[in-house]
Formats: sequence, structure tokens, C-alpha cells
Amino acid sequence: MKLERLAAALAPAETRNPASAEIADLAYDTRSVEPGALFFCVRGARVDGHELAAGAVARGAVALVVERPVDVPVPQLVVADVRRAMAPAAVEFFGDPSRDLDVAAVTGTAGKTTTTYFLYEILREAGRRPGLLTNIERRVGDEVLPALLNTPEAIDLQRLFRAMADAGNTACAMEATSHASVQGRLEGVRFAVLIFTNLSHEHLDFHGSMEAYFDAKRRLFAQAERAVVNVGDEWGQRLARELPDAITFDASRDALDADLQLRARFNVENALGAAAAARALGVGDDAIRAGIEAVTGVPGRLEPVSEGQRFDVVVDYAHKPASLEKVLRALRETTQGRVICVFGCGGDRDREKRPVMARLAYELADVAIVTSDNPRSEDPLAIIEDVLAGAPELEVEPDRRTAIALAVAYARPGDAVLIAGKGHEQGQEIDGIRHPFDDREVAREALRALQPA
Repeated sequence: MKLERLAAALAPAETRNPASAEIADLAYDTRSVEPGALFFCVRGARVDGHELAAGAVARGAVALVVERPVDVPVPQLVVADVRRAMAPAAVEFFGDPSRDLDVAAVTGTAGKTTTTYFLYEILREAGRRPGLLTNIERRVGDEVLPALLNTPEAIDLQRLFRAMADAGNTACAMEATSHASVQGRLEGVRFAVLIFTNLSHEHLDFHGSMEAYFDAKRRLFAQAERAVVNVGDEWGQRLARELPDAITFDASRDALDADLQLRARFNVENALGAAAAARALGVGDDAIRAGIEAVTGVPGRLEPVSEGQRFDVVVDYAHKPASLEKVLRALRETTQGRVICVFGCGGDRDREKRPVMARLAYELADVAIVTSDNPRSEDPLAIIEDVLAGAPELEVEPDRRTAIALAVAYARPGDAVLIAGKGHEQGQEIDGIRHPFDDREVAREALRALQPA
């Protein structure tokens, strides 16, 4: 594709070193630059892509997108915001692939992943051959790929859409995050249907306020042909008032015509949202029922771990107050014995939620152990101190492996052990290093250690 065609899509303020160039690919990471690439000099939290421009050209980039000109002798498109320029460029370069797919997306604080899996199975049962984009995995055609960001960067997202369409997918079930909304990763995506699940305290370190967080979700609906909104949530009620044509659902009034395989009542909401979205796409009730019943579990979402023990052990991704509350209440409803909870809070993230989660664990669990989650660059003990401000009475074991072993050892027949916070994740980030760690495998090890030799 000619650089001039992409420049027309970006409408740059100016073009430095103008020349005709054939663009063979798009890149924003020097490690992925191929000969003929247009390189986007994105300003990141740690690295400014403008400083990497010469390296990108050395690897084969033939042109740059910049916010300020750099001393590199190749054509440079100067734009106001390089990150936001990636979306229109990628839509143009990859041929606007979301017009070839029924993109069914889910946005909200909680329930995105499970609702997306329901949508995927429903669309599969309907013969729509969907692709899948979640924070657990990606499915393109018949290929299963690992996931990175919940919602990929714009170039990666449009590349995936194009790969799906080329592989024969006619639909895509995906998560749409508020971070992606603010950063422009979803610009240019045509949502055939967009579901709003709920909104609760989370990501305020990024958004600054609940109003800004809501607005990040709200603006995505301008790109949606059909809106499906959970009015059992107070923010959903507000959104529905602002979107008078929205299809609404409410678990307190609507019946689910399917044999739900997932435990916890909040999964009824997730299934209802997926069902409403599917109907909006013209899917029949038989396929909706079969799709919902096909979801027997979602990795890291109330995922059971069993080694023959006489009590329940479940691993869940709950890492925010509303999610932790929902999971603990769900276990309380289905557990005859005690509820034992292991949880922590991630570093370099919203500090306000830490004491809130402690208070919830104290009030809703019979035994709660505070441990490390992903401390990232923070001191794990400092994070735990913030957590304990909400409930100083909680037991503390900073080592996550030991904390899980303690919880399992405490359990008696009929109890339920919840290991919360990391879910499907297979690593623990400490001081910038990702160490192998899977709550499910660690729990299995602890359970096996309890068995007599």
C-alpha cells in the first residue's frame, strides 16, 4: 500500500522528508519491524518510541509516524497523537475487516470474559463460525493463540480481524475494555452488537473518577449498531436512559431458558446478556440454549481444583471489590461449611480498593488470608499494609504459595476455599520479572501434600 494512501487516512499536520514509499506492514514495536514497515513512534510509560526510530529504520522501516520530527532520513507523518493514529491507519491498511465480521463485544467492569465465552458458543452453535478475543485466549479460524492485552493494540486488533475474515470466520466475540476505549485502540471497529454488563469501583488510578470510567464505556456505543444493557446495574440504568433504543435485560425480572452449567447466580446475568445480544443478531432460541449449555467452565472463573478432597477449592480472577464480593456471596450460598479466602492486591494499581477488599473478605469469609498478588514494582509488604487498613484482624502470609497451602490445610469437609485475584494467569510479576506461578497448579500441589503417603 502506498504511504500516500495511509497519510490520507491520518491527515497529518505535516509530512517531513516527503517521498513515495510502499508500505508492507505496520509496527509499533521495533522487535516486530519487517522490511517495508511504517513504524509508529508511540510514547509509552517507560520508553518513548521516538528514541527508537533509528533502530526501527535499521530493521527495515521505510517511514515513520511521529509527534515531533526526528533526525532520521525517511518520510515522517507528523500527527497530534501517535497512539491514536494507529487505529485509522490499521483500519485502512487491513481493509476495514470488521465490516466483514459480526463483531459482538462485551464491556463492563465484571463479567466480560464469561459473557464473551457464552457469545462465542452461541454463535458457534448458530453456524456463524466466530473468532474469539479474551484475556485468556484468542481463536482465529481453527487456531488457538495466547492472549496478551484484553483488547489488543489497534494494529494487532485489526490484523486479527483480517486474519479471522481470511480464515473463514464470519463473527467475532470479544472483550472491549475502558483502557482500550481511552487509548483509541477500538476506533474504527464496527460493533454489530455491544453489551454493557456493569460498572463498579476499578481502574480509577487510570480514569480518575467513576464519571470518566463510565464515559470511557459510554463512548463505545457510538460505534455499535445495537446496544444491550444490564439494567440490573445502576450505571446500566443510566446508560439505558441515554440509549433509548437499547435492548435491556435484568436478572431479577428475566428468565433464562437454558440449563446453566456454571455455578453462581451472577452467571445468570452473563448468560442473559449473551442471549439478548445473540437475538439481536438474529440467532434462534435453540442455538442460544445450546450455546449457553455448552459453557461448562471458563478458565480462572470459579474454576474448581480437585484432587479427591472432601471440600471445594476454586480459583477465580476476582481482583476488584465488586468481583470479590460476588464470588464470596456465591460461595456462601452454595457452601455448607466455612468459606476460606486467600487474596491480595496488585501493585502499581488503584490503591483505594485495597482496604475495601480487606473489609469484604473480613465480612464475607470465615477465614481470610492476605497475601501477595502481582506486586510489580511495589514492596509486597507495603501493599499488604494498605490492605490491612480495611481489616487489621486478617491473617497475613506474604508468600502466595505458603498462603494457599495454609488455606487448604485449614479446610474441613464441607468447606470452600477461594483463591482469588489471579485466575487463569500463569505468572507472578515481582520487580519487573514474571515468575512462573499458576494458582491452580499450586493448589493441586498443596492438596496432594495433604494426602497420606
